[in-house]
Amino acid sequence: MLIAAVNTELYRYEIHSLIKAFYPEEDVKVLVEGEPLKGNLRREAEDISPFMKVTFDPAFIRVSLPETGALLEEKAGAEPFDQKGRECKTVLKHLVYDILSAHTGRTLPWGELIGIRPTKIAMQRLLEGESTEAAADFMIREHKASPEKALLAADIAEREKEILSRIHYENGYSLYVGIPFCPTTCLYCSFTSFPIGAWKARVDQYLDALEQEIKAGSSLMEGKILDTVYIGGGTPTTLEPDQLDRLIRALKAHFPMDHVLEFTVEAGRPDSITPEKLRVLKDHGVTRISVNPQTMRDETLRLIGRRHSVAQTEEAFRMAREAGFNNINMDIILGLPGENTEDVAYTIERIRALDPDSLTVHSLAIKRASRLQQWIEKNGFSAIRNTDEAMAVAAEGAKAMQMKPYYLYRQKNMSGNFENVGYAREGKYGIYNILIMEEKQSILALGAGSISKAVFAGGRIERSDNCKDVETYIATIDEMIARKERLYGQESQA
Repeated sequence: MLIAAVNTELYRYEIHSLIKAFYPEEDVKVLVEGEPLKGNLRREAEDISPFMKVTFDPAFIRVSLPETGALLEEKAGAEPFDQKGRECKTVLKHLVYDILSAHTGRTLPWGELIGIRPTKIAMQRLLEGESTEAAADFMIREHKASPEKALLAADIAEREKEILSRIHYENGYSLYVGIPFCPTTCLYCSFTSFPIGAWKARVDQYLDALEQEIKAGSSLMEGKILDTVYIGGGTPTTLEPDQLDRLIRALKAHFPMDHVLEFTVEAGRPDSITPEKLRVLKDHGVTRISVNPQTMRDETLRLIGRRHSVAQTEEAFRMAREAGFNNINMDIILGLPGENTEDVAYTIERIRALDPDSLTVHSLAIKRASRLQQWIEKNGFSAIRNTDEAMAVAAEGAKAMQMKPYYLYRQKNMSGNFENVGYAREGKYGIYNILIMEEKQSILALGAGSISKAVFAGGRIERSDNCKDVETYIATIDEMIARKERLYGQESQA
């Protein structure tokens, strides 16, 4: 366990995140001096000296590593440090990053950035009139990002700005519908997902509740322009063809679809895809689907709990092409248990043979709520590793398929401290993916585990979440609707 002792409650998250980025295999605790310790933590911490000490003072900020004697300090200028101010936070992150970088002999690809949306920084610089190069230089200078990552973020921000030029921000919205069922739960997954086998007899009950929310949600958005529709999960194609038909008919009956720029359905798991389901989606005007292998190694698929084969992935993709879909995305994950750069290269080679229209490259994120955490405790952290070389192989593969990077986001505890990047061919960009990251448009989200977002004038953002448990969602659908009425009622009054 690595303990950081601080003299104030502020910035515990930032300190924890940066230490964890340098030491992903360690349990990290940030403790405020004088704060009483409880339970196991008290017993463990009493025998462990602090790995790091952080001291805030109006006159200085000091970071030290007691075991080595390393110490970094920055003194306030003419004005004392405002502990709640942006400058204080920036100085702190720089000091923590610099002392850990010197101690480990390592740098992080994204420097001291710990947020999930680094492209927003570059986007803001572009909107202020700076060039792509200047925006990248700012990220290098102010956030210690590597030149490669800074340029990637700035390049994507420039592309996003162009793609989103058709979006209705002030009088528009996007729609998300969550289907929280999957054939099985993957080893790494922490999303809201329930095994379809156990819920098959009650899916129609879920759709009953969802239709109530669809009807109520549409009235909240009356008079606004719907730009994109995204049905995700879970795995929406765990629904039977008649259930998919029922769901999309309900959406079309209540939401105006005439201005929709993109209608996406995550077909996701190849073992959930059939010609009949694809026909329903195509007949209803779905424009974009995903067929997600995650890896093209059968042994890894078995290990991560995906009960389909590479051959099934390839067959599902061919079925989608034969059904007439000309905008098919594929997802892969780098850093899966036991996989190395050669495995990534093999996966990319097999995907290139299929020739999808877009490719989303994820860096494995280790979530506490996933079974992967228990797997690591049993098998060791060394089996989970992503590298610059693997990321480069995926990027080169996307480039060879005439794809460009168009959106990017990060998650906590990502293997190698890297990122997730979406690549696509011209005209095949996933607009909803950009919108969910850039947070410039309200998103009405329906279904268990979904989170609605209202973007108010001036950029203020508020959210309203639905409960994750399907049973509770069905039983409390009136409350889920009431939450949205409160959220979007504010928007109409603003």
